[in-house]
Parts: sequence; structure tokens; C-alpha cells
Amino acid sequence: MSTQEQAPESAARPAPAGFFDRAVRNIRRAWKDVAGSARVALTGAVRADLPDEDAERLASQIAACLEARGGEVSARARAADLGRTYLGLSATGRHRFLRLLADNCGVDREALKLATAALQAAGSEAFPAAEAKLRAALVPPRVKLLTQFNALSQGVKFLVDMRADLLPLARHDAGLKALDDDLKGLLASWFDIGFLDLKRITWEAPAALLERLIAYEAVHAIQSWEDLKNRLSSDRRCYAFFHPRMPDEPLIFIEVALVNGMAGNVQELLDEDAPVGDAEDADTAIFYSISNAQKGLAGVSFGNFLIKRVVDDLLRELPGLKRFATLSPIPGFRRWLESAATAGDIEFRAAEERSYMALTGTDNAATALAVLLARPNWPEDADAVRALQPLLLRCAARYLLEEKQGGATLDRVAHFHLSNGARVERLNWLGNASPEGLKQSAGLMVNYRYKLADIETNHEAYSTDGTVVTVPAVRNLLK
Repeated sequence: MSTQEQAPESAARPAPAGFFDRAVRNIRRAWKDVAGSARVALTGAVRADLPDEDAERLASQIAACLEARGGEVSARARAADLGRTYLGLSATGRHRFLRLLADNCGVDREALKLATAALQAAGSEAFPAAEAKLRAALVPPRVKLLTQFNALSQGVKFLVDMRADLLPLARHDAGLKALDDDLKGLLASWFDIGFLDLKRITWEAPAALLERLIAYEAVHAIQSWEDLKNRLSSDRRCYAFFHPRMPDEPLIFIEVALVNGMAGNVQELLDEDAPVGDAEDADTAIFYSISNAQKGLAGVSFGNFLIKRVVDDLLRELPGLKRFATLSPIPGFRRWLESAATAGDIEFRAAEERSYMALTGTDNAATALAVLLARPNWPEDADAVRALQPLLLRCAARYLLEEKQGGATLDRVAHFHLSNGARVERLNWLGNASPEGLKQSAGLMVNYRYKLADIETNHEAYSTDGTVVTVPAVRNLLK
């Protein structure tokens, strides 16, 4: 994961179908009156899959939007009508709609050639005007249409969701990738960190917002309203970034536990039956979940600013806090471990080989390891736990500290926190023994500590030469 990506501990997961359907209905309803004022509306019903006949009429309407026939008010109405049409399409129809924008509304190459030639031929006095014409020629017409959507009520949310539709289609399609670049550029400028508001979310927040937290939580799924209430109790904090044009939609949110000492087990941290602590007595803030709520903002980076702003807010409220750390998953660890073992890149000690093969009845240590980890209840088997613990801790330390690609650690969560100046503080054995925790991280979790005095030094060490700062206890696991 590059430093420009926003997803620290999770990507946004799809919201439940009913939740999404309500959001679509709200936008279509908001745009109904605006679209109805269009002097030249799209005639006839548009079928969900957007067959060729309907696509031709839609292309004409897109052209009318770009020409701004009838003035800006009519263009805005046409944009609302287009947006309502898009929301009514199937996945196939939306793909074809986006294809129209990519193919019909890109840069005019002939105009670009003429502008380039004019700039090359321009003298010093004519150069500024020729340069301006070249800059204008480089902007594809579809940017104007996308900006018209932005001017509508809930238009920013519409564009964010449109990009969520576009992202998987653009991965292997150069034309759609160019459209995505245009849309991402607009969103990055609109979602500059200076425009965002940090807000604390409490149990007294509107029910619609709390419902969104449940829908968007992607690290540790919220099981019930009682679970959510527990996460918003007096010894917990939840903060989110909001955009003024999307005031009811969290962009990214972070959940914090106020505890004493370094927490190492997420099940204990989220236990609804555990007594509520006194936030004033806490000495440690544990960031245990960071969730991106808007898939369409992938690559628009503001997750790192969230942690820094939250630390500042917590210190103002609770000056007694001494430590700031995460309790994080290691998402790629198990996949890397099994792949490395199969490739013969894991060094098994003789005692480990014997115990693994005895526990599984196999004659190969790598195969035996895969068999053991595939057992869903292995954390309940004392012999398996005793056999696996030394190897898994040793390999996890290697994975986090030494395994890299292009100078960056392989693990995307580690890369995010190390880029922000954290250090690897502690590996936690069976810190998450849930099915998802076993699948991703073989049950391990890690604390990344943000030691305020060392953040800049740690960031420079990692960004400059890939140095992963850690403590001796973690590095000693490699031996």
C-alpha cells in the first residue's frame, strides 16, 4: 500500500443492501424537482442495462450538459436528470454510462496538438496566452460535467459513490483509468484536510449516524446496538472526519479505548460484560479500529491526519494520558507465512518439525503447519498452542521487521503506522482468536506505539531507508 492510500487497517466494506438502497432513494428524491426543471430532459424510459438505443440518447444529453444550452440553471437540471438516470441503472448499465464518459468526453487530441504547436511557436509576449490555452486543452470536458454534479445537493456523495463503482472497472481499462484519474483529482482537491471537520461521536448522536457506524465498521464488526453502546461508553472514544458537503456521512473513523497499560487482546477490550473504567484514571489510549467509510475515496489520504488530530484532542481532554498505541491486525501474515513455508523459506527448528508432524501425522513440516493452522479450533488445543507459539512469534517479527517490497514493509497496516512515525512495540499472542483474526493473522496482533517525542525521527528513518523502529523485545524474537 502506498503512502497515498488512506486505508490503514481496513478498506471500506460494502454497506448492507437495504442501507445502500435508502441512500440511493434519498439522492434521487433530492434531485427530482431539480431534474424536472430541465428544458430538455431525457425522453423515454432508460432501461436498466442501458442498451445501445438508450445509450445514444444519453450521449446526446451528456453533450447538452457540456454545452450548457439554456444557461447554467438548465445545465444543472440536466446534470440532476443524468444523475437520477445513473442511480437507476444496473451494474451493466452503470458500466456503459461510465464508458460513455470515458470515450466521448476525454481530451480533444486535435485541439491539444494545435495548442502544443502554438505554444512551441509562441514568442515571449504570446507565450502566457498560449500556455493558458494548452492548460485548458489538457482538461477533458467530462471534468465540467463532474463539477456540475458537485453543485447539486448530495452531489459530492454521488460522485464518491460513482468512483466506488468505477474503481474495480478501471483496474484493467486504460480509458476508465483516465476517467478515474480525473475524478480522483477532483475529490482530492475537495477533500483536502483543511476542509474536514473532526467530530467525536457519542451514543447521543442521531440514530442514522450510529447506523452508519455499524454499517461501515470493517475491522471488528459491530454485532449489535449493545455492542455499539459499549464502544461509545465513558471509557471509550470514537472520532470521525466529516466533509461540510457530506455532514451526515463519516469519511473515516477511529475507535479508542482508554485503559491502563498496553492492551493486547481485542476480545477482552470489546467485552460487553467488562466493568466500565474511569477515563480520568487511564494512562493509555489504544486505537483498536480505523475504518474507511467511503470506498470511493480510496487513494485520498487523510488517515494519518486523523490519528494526529485525535491525539491532540485526547490530550486536551485527558492530560494524564502517557501512551498512545494501536492494537492492530497483521492482515497479510498468515498468507505470507504459508507461502514462505511452502517455498522452503521458513527455518523450522528440529523440535518444531517433530511436534508438528506428530500432531498432524504428516511427514513434512510445511504441510503440517498448514494443517494445524487450518484447524478452526487450534487455539483451544494446548499441544498445538505450545508447538506453534515460538514459530509464529518468530515469523511475525520477521514479517514486520524484515520482509519488504520496494523499501516498504509488506504489511499494509504496518506500512501505514510506520510511515506516520510509530514503532513496533509488542507482538500479542492470540490477541484476536476470532475466525477472522485466525484467517488473517494466525491470531496475532501488534501494538504500534506513537511516542510523541520520537514520531518525526521514526518517520524519517522509515521513509528514508525503510528502517523499522522497534524495541529489543520484539527484535529478540528473530533470534
